[in-house]
Amino acid sequence: MPKYRIIYFNELESTNKYALENILQLDDKTIIRAKTQTNGYGRFKRKWISDDYDNLYFSIVLKPSENIDNTLPLPNLTQYMSVIIAELIEQYGLIPEIKWPNDVKINHKKVSGILSETSIRGNKLNGIIIGVGINLNTKKEVLDQIDQPATSLRIELKQETDPDIFLRSLLNAFFDEYDTFMNKGFNLIKERYISKCTFLGKEILIKNFDKEQRATAARINNDGSLLIDDKGHKSVVVVGDILC
Repeated sequence: MPKYRIIYFNELESTNKYALENILQLDDKTIIRAKTQTNGYGRFKRKWISDDYDNLYFSIVLKPSENIDNTLPLPNLTQYMSVIIAELIEQYGLIPEIKWPNDVKINHKKVSGILSETSIRGNKLNGIIIGVGINLNTKKEVLDQIDQPATSLRIELKQETDPDIFLRSLLNAFFDEYDTFMNKGFNLIKERYISKCTFLGKEILIKNFDKEQRATAARINNDGSLLIDDKGHKSVVVVGDILC
């Protein structure tokens, strides 16, 4: 039996949106992939340019439990995915880095974004959706239109990357360790994750909803949260975004 099933679309408004709207009919470990998205989005509803056929836009439907089980490492699934993506990029001879919590960068420029969304009805967990966008073959002139530094494997490698081969390799690696990750949680990947966090020990600007704060990124905790140090005052950030 295959570990997963891929459903292909030429165009969707958003793979995450489709997955959420059809969550009850979709099986566990179903992949929704679209060649293009007309309204792709990332964390905090940021628009993700998704009109290049040679990139990857997909969502993974996961149904680890029907009950809302707080012992499951659901909040860390995007961090797990970021490690899997970064390690695959390394196989192409590049040096990726992870920006907390789950952006993957190359040469300080974003190459991949990850978004998780959960569907709950009453006390029942319908499933969790892991949406992924990866710039494989986007040209520089397209990325220059984005309001933050971005890159693609094509730019970094000076050659095109086959999206089908990349996706299969990524999904195989993701599901190879998925069950172990669900049992062991963030500790399974903590050292691998930290090894790619180049911001640790440096001053960062962290945004948590409408609040911005400058502090030193002190460490990654055992639950994947970020400990920051603001002139001796330490606090834990569970939700947020590093701006610089």
